[in-house]
Amino acid sequence: MPTNTLGKYSFEVDSEGFFTVSSEWSEDLAREMATLVEIELTDEHLAALNFMRKDAAETGATPTLRRMQSVGGFKIKELYQLFPGKTLKMMAWLSGLRKPVSCV
Repeated sequence: MPTNTLGKYSFEVDSEGFFTVSSEWSEDLAREMATLVEIELTDEHLAALNFMRKDAAETGATPTLRRMQSVGGFKIKELYQLFPGKTLKMMAWLSGLRKPVSCV
């Protein structure tokens, strides 16, 4: 497995850059990663990312946007605003999870 290094952090990733060892993630690392995609993480961003991590730990799968809305209570439109572009993919990457199955 390739290892990425960002600042003082090192973490194992798959061929697409998604974490393979979720426990290597931290909020501080997420903040560093977010600067690479020009996002400054706020409490709103972190609430979504932490929900994703908690849900993935419980279900064994990276949650979909529909699940973020139905179970987590997040509004999809707001998630698109918080994480512009490839929203779910970026959220999974920033939360230290594997690439969502629904993403190509």
